[in-house]
Amino acid sequence: MDRRRFLKSATVAGLAVGMGKAAAHASIPEHNWDNYNWGPGPAVPDRLYQGPFPQYGPCAVIPESEVWMVTSPSKDIVPNFGMGLTAYASDDTGPLRVPGQTMEQTLEDLIKLPFTQNVYIRPNWRDVQKQPGRLDFPEWWKVVFDLARRYDKRVGFRVMLENPDFPDPGMPDFLLNKVPYVKLKGEWKGDTRQMRYRKDNRVPRYDHPAYQAAFRELNELLAAELNGHPQVEYMDTMMYGFWGEGHTWPFEGNPFSSNLVAEQTWAAMLELQLEQWKKTPLATNTQPDFSNVGNSDMVDRTLRSGNWLRTDTIFIENTQIEALSYRPPWAAAICEVGFTTGDPKELQIDEDGITYNEQIITHAADVGVNYLSVWSWHSQTAANILSYYDKYPGPIDEMARKIGYRVRPSFLWKFTRDGANGLVVGLANDGIAPVPGVLRLSVVNAENKVLASGSVDPGFPKPVGVHQAMLLLPAEVKPEGLRLKAELEVKGVRYPVRWACRQKVNADGSLTLRHNYNPEEPLV
Repeated sequence: MDRRRFLKSATVAGLAVGMGKAAAHASIPEHNWDNYNWGPGPAVPDRLYQGPFPQYGPCAVIPESEVWMVTSPSKDIVPNFGMGLTAYASDDTGPLRVPGQTMEQTLEDLIKLPFTQNVYIRPNWRDVQKQPGRLDFPEWWKVVFDLARRYDKRVGFRVMLENPDFPDPGMPDFLLNKVPYVKLKGEWKGDTRQMRYRKDNRVPRYDHPAYQAAFRELNELLAAELNGHPQVEYMDTMMYGFWGEGHTWPFEGNPFSSNLVAEQTWAAMLELQLEQWKKTPLATNTQPDFSNVGNSDMVDRTLRSGNWLRTDTIFIENTQIEALSYRPPWAAAICEVGFTTGDPKELQIDEDGITYNEQIITHAADVGVNYLSVWSWHSQTAANILSYYDKYPGPIDEMARKIGYRVRPSFLWKFTRDGANGLVVGLANDGIAPVPGVLRLSVVNAENKVLASGSVDPGFPKPVGVHQAMLLLPAEVKPEGLRLKAELEVKGVRYPVRWACRQKVNADGSLTLRHNYNPEEPLV
């Protein structure tokens, strides 16, 4: 049978489910992101009043208010959902291995690194599913989750549909006799000691009915166990091609009958993932659309559905820098870049005395990332990371203390109106990224009863400026001794936020309210 006619006929059958939604979206070409209209962002049903706040005269909103409490930026690592340095417990070549050491010890040494807040794992599809109808997580997956729980770290992951660094196909064996693979056109030149350069690189017929059915089942099974799981930070969107990143560079074209069919196929596969992952954020790669499979459309849908972005470089394409720099403020940015070890032959110190790793860290900070990998390419171990950190701790320590968002109630104004006390909270963000979702504020008493609550606009506070919001307390209730709590809401799920201030916070991350500012007296 002619290959093109075969692909076309199978596409019609394989994409009948989900294509209705996908076809409704026009193809989105690449565009500048600055001032691009991403819509209003996540809904805020209980929006707090956020100004203006006139203090005097008949139009006073907060009459005769005064600064009553202030806070200062924390100098510590303040871990919260939606941010952090990330250690890789597995990557393209599988889980960590150190000769002469047990897998458990190798993973524990990595996961307990004090300057990281998250753990990332990247299994192949065949690693997590061996037969239809069930998942079969490898032992190392279970060990990672157990250790992450013990060391209070959260887990992000991607299931790779194909992986050029692994000798076997990405699909599980039960699909191999149902779904054909298509050889890619072109040549990938490089060191033939590495698998990717000697492998006969092929990709499956993604639009084949059997593939589509199995892909749906994979997401249904994963989501049933992990969507909204308390340990899971995010899942990378499963995309076309190598590592599931959205490309088969440097090979020509794609295996579909047309680029339109490719775009429709992946639009439908994204809709399927959005349908299943209602609670856990999906992070879609900003990879330019080298293979013409509709990546920019997938990114557009990702952001408009309240999900996040990731990029697998910081030094290659201008378009990825544009995307991270001008993303909508409620979208987290995940950045993966391979570090060197501390081996003097790898450090790549420039003529100004700056190591390559420090260049990675500072340039990731320039685009305001929420997450940054601490990953030594395919030689990832705690020892290799520490071989650099022990010599140059400064850049990693600094990044751990400014990555993502670091919010605090910088100012608290107290006022009385119609016999009731109120507070205006002036929120500051000492991090490098906006808040990746909606920040919710609550004032609670000693019994944890909520006395006043509500949310600020998506993405606020940003790293520059003070964003104000008003909380009105019940009549005759005074703020002294109450607690101010913060939560981050992402896709309808609320996560506790620890205030990033030098003033003492409570075990739950809240701040006890107290009058600590008097313009005629020193700060307490």
